[in-house]
Amino acid sequence: MADKTAAPSARSWNATRLPDLSGRTAVVTGANSGIGFAAADALAGAGAHVVFAVRDLERGRAAAARVTGSTEVRRLDLADLTSVRAFAASWDRPLDLLINNAGVMMVPEQRTEDGFEMQFGTNHLGHFVLTNLLLPYVTDRVVTVSSGAHRMGDRVIHFENPNLTGIYTPQRAYSQSKLANLLFTLELQRRLTGSGSPVRALAAHPGWAATNLQSRIANPVARAALRLGNRFLAQDDKAGALPTLYAAGQDLPGASYVGPDGLGEMRGAPTLVGRNAAASDPEAARRLWTLSEELTGVRWGLAASAR
Repeated sequence: MADKTAAPSARSWNATRLPDLSGRTAVVTGANSGIGFAAADALAGAGAHVVFAVRDLERGRAAAARVTGSTEVRRLDLADLTSVRAFAASWDRPLDLLINNAGVMMVPEQRTEDGFEMQFGTNHLGHFVLTNLLLPYVTDRVVTVSSGAHRMGDRVIHFENPNLTGIYTPQRAYSQSKLANLLFTLELQRRLTGSGSPVRALAAHPGWAATNLQSRIANPVARAALRLGNRFLAQDDKAGALPTLYAAGQDLPGASYVGPDGLGEMRGAPTLVGRNAAASDPEAARRLWTLSEELTGVRWGLAASAR
């Protein structure tokens, strides 16, 4: 499937046009800063009870204190599957919205607590486990934040070497993890549809949003260039959160992908956007799901008992 805009943009759409979310519950990973905080703030403002799922409880509580609305803070470290399982095991009520937002970007080569390459392990595998374990409670939709970077790098999942041992570069790893987010969404929706579930899986990307995510990039030259871009070219975090909120609040088909409608999908109003052929490959999506099950031990249909 070629990259193309799949639907007209909603130019006047903003967070104030979210539906009334009173009585609904949302979990937002990485809600303490950036587009995660902006999304959590908007969801709470629309009446939802928002759970800040964060690695640092102190920072999470400070962020939640800035929000007007119903919130709570729970610890979640996506780079540690023991933490992910503990978060899921403590969950005991319906969950309307799961926003898989947290991530790391182009960091130096390192491993998660479970030995996975950090970006693949955090951005994809951590959310894969979290989603599967919480899925018995999800009533509406799962929104996973990807990136235009899925079009960069090798444009493949390195199935035989997902840790990129011997071939690691920060950009290759980040691109692989963001491609994985889209393939995960595609296969999750296929499985939900096949099981007769009304839950929808969607993906979104923020375009170029000025957040602290870029501050951890390994290459100092790239980090400096992105710092300048953040200052002069990027959207702010509130604008960057709009595709996530659009995916969370609009009546969209499962497996939809939302991003900005501007040049290169870098900024603009949220709209349905296309994805490249690699992110539209159902066989790659199924293969990634199988690999993720093998790596994590969490399997479709067994998620509730796996907790």
